[in-house]
Amino acid sequence: MKVVLYDATLREGAQGPGASFTVEDKLRIVDMLDDLGVTYIEAGNPGSNPKDAAFYDRMKSHSLKQAKLVAFGSTSRVGIHPKDDANVKALLSAQTPVVCIFGKSWDFHVEHILKATLQQNIDIIGDTVRYLKEQGKEVVYDAEHFFDGYKRNPEYALKTLHAANDAGADWLCLCETNGGCFPSDVSEITKKMVGIFGDKIGIHAHNDTGMADANAISSVQNGGKMVQFTIAGWGERCGNTNIFTILPNLQIKLGYDCITPEKMKGMVKFAHSFHELANQGIEPGSPYVGFNAFAHKAGMHIDAVTKNSESFEHINPELVGAKRSFLISEVAGRSAVLKRIQSIVPDVSKDSPAISQIVNKVKEMELQGYQFEGADASFELMVLRELNMHKPYFLLEDFKTMVIEPPRKCGEAASAMVHIKVDGQDEVTAANGNGPVNAIDRAIRKALKRFYPKVEEISLTDYRVRVLDTKFATAAQVRVLIESTDSKDTWTTVGVSADIIEASWQALVDSLEYKLMKDNN
Repeated sequence: MKVVLYDATLREGAQGPGASFTVEDKLRIVDMLDDLGVTYIEAGNPGSNPKDAAFYDRMKSHSLKQAKLVAFGSTSRVGIHPKDDANVKALLSAQTPVVCIFGKSWDFHVEHILKATLQQNIDIIGDTVRYLKEQGKEVVYDAEHFFDGYKRNPEYALKTLHAANDAGADWLCLCETNGGCFPSDVSEITKKMVGIFGDKIGIHAHNDTGMADANAISSVQNGGKMVQFTIAGWGERCGNTNIFTILPNLQIKLGYDCITPEKMKGMVKFAHSFHELANQGIEPGSPYVGFNAFAHKAGMHIDAVTKNSESFEHINPELVGAKRSFLISEVAGRSAVLKRIQSIVPDVSKDSPAISQIVNKVKEMELQGYQFEGADASFELMVLRELNMHKPYFLLEDFKTMVIEPPRKCGEAASAMVHIKVDGQDEVTAANGNGPVNAIDRAIRKALKRFYPKVEEISLTDYRVRVLDTKFATAAQVRVLIESTDSKDTWTTVGVSADIIEASWQALVDSLEYKLMKDNN
């Protein structure tokens, strides 16, 4: 069975804390979703702010391969005919082929929030849908708070759906707006609505009880044909149904037709591209696309997966474009280290003394505070250094940082000078930054680009500091993890020191070295 995909990232997702997209960002995300195979792309209310209005203007000359752009808004206001309503006019001004409007399904909201009579609400739903159909639009009707409304007053909630349906709505999307329902509620109510309205029922679920994905699946299993979601589950409060969970679950686990298998294999790449654009890291524990999704740490787990991957993996990672990884730590065991080393240097045998050498090195460094399970790039460089197989691409002679007080108006609060040597040639550069680490990063890349222009491709996507022993207060060891990307790959490096600048420098050098090694191999 085909499941119709409806993405609401650029409207619902943008309402989540920390989410902010420029017009250019929105255009890129639309193209990414279009390429993935999403049928409907909801992109905000054209009448709500200048940015959304500018986006819709740009989209008038921006072609899509297969997706339909959706303008989102509410029904007309009480007492105003849709043709005279400012919100409805704004929806039509966007010139999208599809319009989504939401209306009230819960009598409590009608009387206490909308401040209308129950019949007035029925009338504005029907009038708005009918008017939009007369303008030649495909109409998705979002029945706001439908499940809560139906549980409290099923007769009235059903009347609101009939009003939209009788006026010609193409889709009736049941909204689990408060996020408080369980799959049993969604299953029972969806099944009843499908029995009445047929193949035009959809689901829009919130995640306030952690049930958004389960509720969306329950809807589909009971006849719902459309699923609304957001990228990474972003959205107001606790978010919404997550594209990275719902698509693989529906298609790979349950056999529904969502996107092509080839596009499904690009899910991890899609996730990295989106998070890079949003300037936020992927949650490591995200199912299917997170770093930990197919990562194994315990020795017995690694041994079992090596013998048969089904022992601790629910699918083949390649189905979503992921890679299996073995995390390196003091509990990983010799076999785990061997597998990880062989992924770096394939001809190392299980009897090589290098295995014990590297196992001991890992334990020694983890005792100091290093953590390699989330820093594969630093581990790879450490292995090559221990095996004398890595030649540094540059040598640090010295560096100096200085804090600028008060900070400049442009935000620059520190400066750094870096002296490096590449193949016997000296290079000394300086740069300002919004802090010492940023200044060092700018200075070192400025120094290296004369020798290695591709360092300009690197951007730091995440920077994390952890104090390892708080009893030493400001004298404590700190661990710094830096996540970097060059738009093709993402990697993480680690540094440890009682000096946060030194720890950051270690992680930064490993990041640059890893990129240079990757490009030159």
